[in-house]
Amino acid sequence: MAAVTIPTRLAQVTRPSTSPSDARARVIQLYRDWYRAAPEVVNQYALDVSPTEIRHAIRMRFEANRNVSDVRVIDVLMLKSRQEYQETMNMWKQPDHIYGILLKPKERPSRTFLQKFYEGRDEDAVLPAASGV
Repeated sequence: MAAVTIPTRLAQVTRPSTSPSDARARVIQLYRDWYRAAPEVVNQYALDVSPTEIRHAIRMRFEANRNVSDVRVIDVLMLKSRQEYQETMNMWKQPDHIYGILLKPKERPSRTFLQKFYEGRDEDAVLPAASGV
């Protein structure tokens, strides 16, 4: 029997941060939500990775934005992450989304213009939306 999805279970009202310290506290809470959800994500999606690997991927995502200091940018990043969290926990994704988007690193090898030219394509110009690349 499939789990019942309650769309509003994890919904939160979007509100702007009032100060950098408020934004920091909200980011830490969001990180904790993701961190605590790792075992549930592994079980729900029947992933063949450990919760530790999920937690590591989450940590890398948060670390990538560690130096962002503009409160408005932080609010947008938190909004997107909260949305991803809600979609993940409500099982609105497929396992491929988890593997491709959450677990694949976003870094791409840097290549010079000539290396791209010799390859005959410019992958950086067009990135597929759901490939996680």
